Amino acid sequence: MKIIGLTGGFGSGKSTVAKFLAELGAIVIDADKVGHEISRPGTEAWRAVVSTFGQGIIGTDGDIDRRKLSRIVFRNPDARARLNQIMHPRIREQVTAMIKEYESKGASIVVIEAPLLLEAGWKSMVDELWVTSAPQATIISRLREQKGTPEAESLARIQAQLSDAERTQQADVVIYTDCTLDELKDRVAELWHELHSRI
Repeated sequence: MKIIGLTGGFGSGKSTVAKFLAELGAIVIDADKVGHEISRPGTEAWRAVVSTFGQGIIGTDGDIDRRKLSRIVFRNPDARARLNQIMHPRIREQVTAMIKEYESKGASIVVIEAPLLLEAGWKSMVDELWVTSAPQATIISRLREQKGTPEAESLARIQAQLSDAERTQQADVVIYTDCTLDELKDRVAELWHELHSRI
């Protein structure tokens, strides 16, 4: 079984690439979704996060309010490090269990979509590292149009992560997403067929 690590900066298009890969038949494990699942109200991770950041991050439904938590951690490197120390080992444990389960069912390709794959030290988990990349101006414009994210918030998030250069230097494949969706879809399909030829 081949394990692909798919990562990229905030707004770089990795979720779109993951969606195209899933449409082509890849099994995609979304590390962010895993993080949400393991930190549902009452879980060990939920208790650890609330204990660290306070009751103010709890939403009306009892779940962690991601926007409130994001505002804390993206402006404070120490807070971000504390959150990562809580979440990353737990997410990795769950992702590893999911990979083993898919392998036992005969899966040939599993994609781990994780924005902080390199920061979390997960490169050793994957056979190939695919990185999505786009110019900063494109990302800021994209986030403003798609999510209404103010430029200052986009910049804070971008600057809180590894630089594009640091990611692409470690990549086996770089996917440039500053193109039309059709062009990106074609590029992903091309990479998918190349990957199959290497299995």
